[in-house]
Amino acid sequence: MMNLLKSMFISNYMMLAMAIAGYAGWMLYQGGNPIAWGGVMLTAGPLMMVISWLMMFKNVARTSAHFPFLNFLGAIGTGLAVWIWFGQGASVLAPALAIVGWVGFLLYAYWFSTYGGRMPSAKLKVGSTLPNFTVRNASGAAVTSAQLADKPAILIFFRGNWCPLCMAQIKELVSRYKDISALGVRVALISPQPHSNTEALAKKYGVNFDFLTDEENAAARALGIEQAHGLPMGMQMMGYDSETVLPTVIITDKNGKVIWTHETDNYRIRPEPDVYLEVLRRHRVAPAAV
Repeated sequence: MMNLLKSMFISNYMMLAMAIAGYAGWMLYQGGNPIAWGGVMLTAGPLMMVISWLMMFKNVARTSAHFPFLNFLGAIGTGLAVWIWFGQGASVLAPALAIVGWVGFLLYAYWFSTYGGRMPSAKLKVGSTLPNFTVRNASGAAVTSAQLADKPAILIFFRGNWCPLCMAQIKELVSRYKDISALGVRVALISPQPHSNTEALAKKYGVNFDFLTDEENAAARALGIEQAHGLPMGMQMMGYDSETVLPTVIITDKNGKVIWTHETDNYRIRPEPDVYLEVLRRHRVAPAAV
């Protein structure tokens, strides 16, 4: 039920935040009180700018956990709108929209973005081999978990091409392609998205990574990292299933044993590629000089 509420919240909140920022901008253009409507803009506009930047450039796979500076701006903006309404008897619309905008932001930053204190999967343990599962490569051929772990490997489970943080995570890995490739380490990018999207991603980057489709989210469920109703409401129209995967990184050694995992509790925070290289060095999978 909680995941379903989050799925509905994010779709509606993004539209509401855009509407609030747009209306505040329109009121400023029309000569509305600059302090009151500027305050309203501060509760929604900065976050929309951050989201737009992430969606356009997709080059950094992490943000701060709770956006403290944006939270500060939202508090200031709400205070300004309320002050003008209380002190000058202005319309209640500006402070009402400011409060809605700020509360929506707080829900996004502190509730929606986290996975509620995500616990490590009981099916994914350091020192063990991967559970049995099968995925499809970009050419459509079946690939088993044993085949993925036949040499040192970095397995990235991501939500899909629709997720800007996931795309940033992949873009960061691609930027370190030469470093990773020199180690003879497999990089497998696995998503429960439509297979055509996996094919498009493989063609876009053209690197020797394994781009894989997890049909019906079977691999994620085998690993205990599936997320029911993890897709923002309405995106089913683009061919995605409502169930998706919790962003997860798994590193295996040359014997196919899991040596490290990262199961983030906030979808906006993913490890940097240097972290993976350090893990490989620490476990003597990679040369110390890399």
